[in-house]
Amino acid sequence: MENNSMNKFKVMIVGMGKRGKHHAAAFNANPNFQITGICDIDMEKLKAAAPGLGNPAVGTDAAKMAKELRPDVFCFCTMPHIRIEMMKAAVDCGAKMVAFEKPVALSMSEALELKSLVDKSGIKAVVSHQHRYGVHYRKVKEIAASGELGRIEMIYAGATGWMTHMMSHMVDYMRWYNGNVEAEWVIGQASGKSKLSDNHPSPDYMEGMIQFANGVRGIVECGAGAPDQPEVAKWWGKNRICVQGTEGFAEVLTNGGWRAVTSKGVQKGEGAMNYDLDMPPYIQEMSDWLISGKIHQNSFDSAFKGCEIVNGIIRSALYGGQVRLPLADGPDEIEELKSKLPERKAIANLSNKAEFPGCE
Repeated sequence: MENNSMNKFKVMIVGMGKRGKHHAAAFNANPNFQITGICDIDMEKLKAAAPGLGNPAVGTDAAKMAKELRPDVFCFCTMPHIRIEMMKAAVDCGAKMVAFEKPVALSMSEALELKSLVDKSGIKAVVSHQHRYGVHYRKVKEIAASGELGRIEMIYAGATGWMTHMMSHMVDYMRWYNGNVEAEWVIGQASGKSKLSDNHPSPDYMEGMIQFANGVRGIVECGAGAPDQPEVAKWWGKNRICVQGTEGFAEVLTNGGWRAVTSKGVQKGEGAMNYDLDMPPYIQEMSDWLISGKIHQNSFDSAFKGCEIVNGIIRSALYGGQVRLPLADGPDEIEELKSKLPERKAIANLSNKAEFPGCE
């Protein structure tokens, strides 16, 4: 598919909150895209954003706008409870590509419905796991792939943010560092119900183990009980992913750079999550997929596998035992947590207590 300055891909963005603005700025700066519409339930947000984006069409009804504007790219940055509604709007308007925020879905049933819509329509779909473009994330990927660590044995990921905000990110980068090898089974535990009423509903603390097909063991935890990273000041940046092998380890801190110990000695470098740096390559890969057919690193198919892992961990926490992947349809995992998770409070680490007032 050819594209030039006189024939830019038309973009419609739904949601003009923080993430919608990040997407809008990056699309607007890329010469292959033109924002032709923005949508939000708050008209004041649209009025404030439109002048800096070339004064695109504005409106509060996403499906109606999409059918009128017929964008090439339908991007939605909304709360996670309306994924199906937005995906249907993208498919119905004939968009070539849909891009949306993590998590993929709030249940496996919903994720499977989204997958059916993507597969049947043939729409190209992208999920925003954009941390991977940070120089520190890429350095750890480079070390893990280089052989410096010997045989990879374990990948650990921990985030103080709660599950629906952060576990999708953590699992996605774990899979990336492990060459996107399939997961065979998972097992997990959950504790605390105070965040289940949040707009990103989650147990207060969730942890799980993942068995990958190449023998690598994954360990992931999010929320109140996750460990502090005292060298990182920003609470939402206290995320660590460590790749451990027979000859050393390499790890990234979302807001604290990277460090490694290998046969080459002790190494470290800087890096922090930065939307101004991380969003442009994420958007550029959308253009590459549309023009040359090179599949985006953050494709829906890849994110869907991470969604299976997370929901498998939830099912294990609910019903016990190991859960084999892939998953079939089943009950709504979040609703099951609300009704079946014990009322016992989670125990928060000292650094997390302010964010988890409902925990011990």
